[in-house]
Amino acid sequence: MNDTTQPATPDVEGAQGKRRHPRFFAPGQMVVNVIVCVLGAIIGMELITRVGITPNTSIIGALIAILLSYIPLRLFRRYRSLESQTLVQTTISGATFSAANGLLLPLAIPFLMGESGMLVPMLVGAALAVITDASILYFSFDSKIFSARAAWPPGLATAEALKAAANKGRNALLLLVGMVCGGVGKAFGIPADMFGIAWIANVFAMCALGLGLILRGYSETLFGFDISTAYIPHGIMIGAGLVALIQILLLMRRDRRHSEANGESTQRPTRSALQMRTAMMSGFGAYLIIALILALGTGIYTGMSVGMLIGWLIFAALAAMASELIVGIAAMHSGWFPSFATALIFLVIGMLVGFPTTALGILVAFTVATGPAFADMAYDLKAGWTIRGEGSDREYEMDGRRQQYFAELFSFGVAIVIVAFAFQAYFAADLVPPVARVYVATIDAGASLDVARQLLIWGVVGAIIQFAGGVSRQIGVLLATGLLITSPIAGIVIYLALLVRWIVVKRFGLAGSHKLYVLGAGFITGSALYSFFSSTLKLGSK
Repeated sequence: MNDTTQPATPDVEGAQGKRRHPRFFAPGQMVVNVIVCVLGAIIGMELITRVGITPNTSIIGALIAILLSYIPLRLFRRYRSLESQTLVQTTISGATFSAANGLLLPLAIPFLMGESGMLVPMLVGAALAVITDASILYFSFDSKIFSARAAWPPGLATAEALKAAANKGRNALLLLVGMVCGGVGKAFGIPADMFGIAWIANVFAMCALGLGLILRGYSETLFGFDISTAYIPHGIMIGAGLVALIQILLLMRRDRRHSEANGESTQRPTRSALQMRTAMMSGFGAYLIIALILALGTGIYTGMSVGMLIGWLIFAALAAMASELIVGIAAMHSGWFPSFATALIFLVIGMLVGFPTTALGILVAFTVATGPAFADMAYDLKAGWTIRGEGSDREYEMDGRRQQYFAELFSFGVAIVIVAFAFQAYFAADLVPPVARVYVATIDAGASLDVARQLLIWGVVGAIIQFAGGVSRQIGVLLATGLLITSPIAGIVIYLALLVRWIVVKRFGLAGSHKLYVLGAGFITGSALYSFFSSTLKLGSK
């Protein structure tokens, strides 16, 4: 339910006594907005180039908002509202992921290929891709496919942290215990956040993810070779991803027919099948236009025939759309989104198709720009949805979601400006995201018929697994996600956490499940805080 323990701020009450969500562009708040965006963008660029990761900074933004609320000045009184705190965490996380994953990483790929003349067009294309990515999610969130009631673990963790800090009491203590355990576990090299995610997310999806992590981590011991060198994870992801896309399209069609027959419900979800289909079609059209801008701006069209250029445009748009959907599904169920691996998969397919080298570089840069903003904004909207009362007041929920969308777009704008001024300095110092070197090395190595054969064989396996699991469980996509990540201990932690979850639910029922939600949110928050500050301290030492 919506938290009402905080004192109302002047902009919460509107005309006729209706609740009015705090405005993102409220007077006197823009200085804080800009500062938070700049901080998030810098954090993102520094960590992805020096450490190779981009942490979830949502909880950092939430802590900043909480600290601001304690300043005894009228200007900061608005931050006592949980909804205002949600806007702050949305702003910083949007700036972090867009600057790092959506902008700097795509720019690093043509730079490493020696194509400095492509950097400015790539920046424009990546910026448009990030905005399109988040916009598709905005018009798809709380649909039948990307349900607000789904796990979205980092978003739920942020909301629970904000609520516990505001309400104090037992939940706050439970959250604090979880944060301590999460931080200590992370300090000892244990992915303690997996405890929290496994206590929140879909059980079948987590079982598939855990199995994939264990199989990949111990593949040499179990099978005598690293399964990634045989493109097994990539093939399974391709097959599972294609089936997942078909399942989504069929679900949209079935839901639309049901709506036409029975009339649109005033209940959940707030986005109909027609709205989501419109968002997807519009997004695909936007991606086609962006791909054309990239082809013309970078000059890669000169190395392709007209037929190949048309094929590249369609393939690039499909890759961008498929990438964000796969990433979104994985993020919804597991809290992890395999954007780097998904982009690598479409790169390998593009190599097998036979696109020229420079066109492949722009293809993977464009693909990797889509997905992170989609998942990150979903986490933010999940946090806001939870804070605002889980959709109990539809008008208030839609207004709050709109304000978060404004916050996200504003953070993108600030991140674009900062990256535009900073990327040359980073590249001059040879500071590029490590995964960009992987993409370029893959392009240089080339592809073969043997690779195509492996992808086809394991693609069939992935398709069968995804079909058997159904659209609600997504076990094929989550299994492939685990197979693409080298962290066997995370898989072991997932199964331990699921065992604890089974025992608690069997013993205490729904009440025990809710306590696990709060404790799990603490584990995720503590792990995120430790990762953030330990990475920052490492940067400082350098």
